Amino acid sequence: MSIKHVLFILTNTAEIGPNQRRTGYFFPEVAHPYEVFAEAGVAVEYASPLGGTPPEDGYDESDPAQLAFRNSLAIRRMANSRKLSDVDVLDYDAIFFPGGLGPMVDIATDPDVKRAVERAWNGGKLVAAVCHGPAAFLGITLEDGTPLVRGRKLTSFSNDEESGYALADVPFLLEDALRAEGAEFYSTEVWQEKVVVDGRLLTGQNPASGGPLAKAIIEALR
Repeated sequence: MSIKHVLFILTNTAEIGPNQRRTGYFFPEVAHPYEVFAEAGVAVEYASPLGGTPPEDGYDESDPAQLAFRNSLAIRRMANSRKLSDVDVLDYDAIFFPGGLGPMVDIATDPDVKRAVERAWNGGKLVAAVCHGPAAFLGITLEDGTPLVRGRKLTSFSNDEESGYALADVPFLLEDALRAEGAEFYSTEVWQEKVVVDGRLLTGQNPASGGPLAKAIIEALR
């Protein structure tokens, strides 16, 4: 196949909640998908609502994929992420939202994010997200007025996972919010791999699902 291009859209939020919990994008949810895309020869570029260097969380240097990404040219490019409003998502084959708690603040509500998802979806592109990344899909309505997620199969970080992780910090429960917009929500045991593909909408449940989701995106690109 000709070279495919995926746009990672990252959070700019560095803290969340009443206790000012430090956050950002969740490092393995960038590093693991990047590793899969790089091995497959898929080009990755980076954007964020504000541009610049996205804040990070959850780095584990004992994970070879994370260590490799930490020392890569890719993370240097990500440090100069493009401002999302300056990017046309139709220049890419897929858009992908990594998780972390940060997306629950800006990705969940940012108007440029909503425009990007709508434009990518209406333009026939793949739209993907992992963990808290599916917050990007909230509040998006299709041309006929129905929510993007209504009647669509998807997953995200589950209520069960949140109750043991960041219940005191998040402004809402992502699973509940997606269900409220009519999504057919699927999840597995906490912290276990789960990927759901519904046509051009591809989602992963949690950090363990980032690499497998990237593999599903590659399959869909083919």
